Amino acid sequence: MIRIKTDLLVIGAGSGGLSVAAGAAQMGADVTLLEPHKMGGDCLNYGCVPSKALLAAAKRASQIRDSAKFGLTATVDVDYGRVMEHVRDVIAQIEPHDSQTRFEGLGVRVLRHAGRFIGPTTVQAGDTEITARRIVIATGAHAFVPPISGLADVPYLTNETLFDLTQAPDHLIVIGGGPIGVEMAQAHARLGVAVTLVDMGPILPMNDEQDRNILRDQLTADGVVLHEHVGIDHIAGDSGGVSVHLDDGSQVSGSHLLVATGRRPNVQGLDLERANITYSDRGIPVGADLKTSNPKVYAIGDVIGGAQFTHVAGYHAGVVIRSALLALPAKASNMAIPTVTYTDPEIATVGLTQDQARAKFGGNIELVRFDHAGNDRAVAERATTGHTVAIVVRGRVVGVRVVGAQAGELINFWTYMVTHREKLGKLAGMISPYPTLTEINKRVAGAYFSPRLFDNVWLKRVVRFVQKRLG
Repeated sequence: MIRIKTDLLVIGAGSGGLSVAAGAAQMGADVTLLEPHKMGGDCLNYGCVPSKALLAAAKRASQIRDSAKFGLTATVDVDYGRVMEHVRDVIAQIEPHDSQTRFEGLGVRVLRHAGRFIGPTTVQAGDTEITARRIVIATGAHAFVPPISGLADVPYLTNETLFDLTQAPDHLIVIGGGPIGVEMAQAHARLGVAVTLVDMGPILPMNDEQDRNILRDQLTADGVVLHEHVGIDHIAGDSGGVSVHLDDGSQVSGSHLLVATGRRPNVQGLDLERANITYSDRGIPVGADLKTSNPKVYAIGDVIGGAQFTHVAGYHAGVVIRSALLALPAKASNMAIPTVTYTDPEIATVGLTQDQARAKFGGNIELVRFDHAGNDRAVAERATTGHTVAIVVRGRVVGVRVVGAQAGELINFWTYMVTHREKLGKLAGMISPYPTLTEINKRVAGAYFSPRLFDNVWLKRVVRFVQKRLG
């Protein structure tokens, strides 16, 4: 048995674990990193990177088909195998940044083994026993497969196997209308695949109904057949095809089945009990300081449940580094976590929802809306679908919804506004280049101040009085 003592042990080489390991090593700590599978974790290999690469290809196909509105004539010939080669090439280009070689170059001790606790501050990985001053659990999450009758007996895909395909499905059935489900449904429909999406509730249930309706219309236009608010009685089939039998008595038959019904934290096999760490199949509960029930052990990212986003894991990493390495008080906040669904149009949010804001501030909230059809760049790009809605309390922005082209880019600005509790007055005084989509942000401020200026009777009287005095 090999025994190692280290300052910081990181379990899991996904985005959160890698951020902690890189930061800690470069700040002079002795860091050990455990990863039994692929470096880069879910985001690089099965999630954010391949899905966005596939969506990019699908968007290009859609733009070519719609080129007539720009006075162009073009046709699309989709080679699904080459599209997937593009996806794998994108992964390969990013891979070196997350590689074992790079991290060992930073001074991180990388062990390609799973870890399990054998004591409060000791973990066994293969034939190595590691004792650490502080430990960070960053094991991520995996695709959740619901207990639907017959599902275990038929071949199905998840996001962890979807990108292994080399031939296009004839008919893809998607179970689940969350971000993964709607993104992959739209991508495949735009690549020429027949797609049916089934969900027992609405698509994107965490988003506003107005925003969902815009996406519904686009999904339908792309050819996706939606079955919302319907349960699944059972599933039957084999490698030749599957049939999904719905509660309403109808059925959907297809060649491939994608299960996109959410994710569950990777807590199994860690022997957390031996480290006095509380957990459930929903994840590892932590405080605002991201410490588990064992104060020497932190948990970050998807494994704690809650908002399962790569950028949240990266944010958590910064909190842990300040606390574990510098012994500074550091707490994570959920106030300004942006979310983006990368469909076309994109849907992005940050801060409080309308209901949350009303519950917190009562009748003091104002909704300020600007339709993207009023933006000249959007008109020029033929990308006028969508709107931005800001939730404002006494001049401060507490929440924003954006639906439309590049919503994921536009939400960055609003994330800054919500994070720092900025007032719209600062935005109104900013010069925005013309013509850009980011002018939309300033137009939201204009929509807030316009009635205060142009519908203000007293202001008009003041202006008339001043003009008379000027002579």
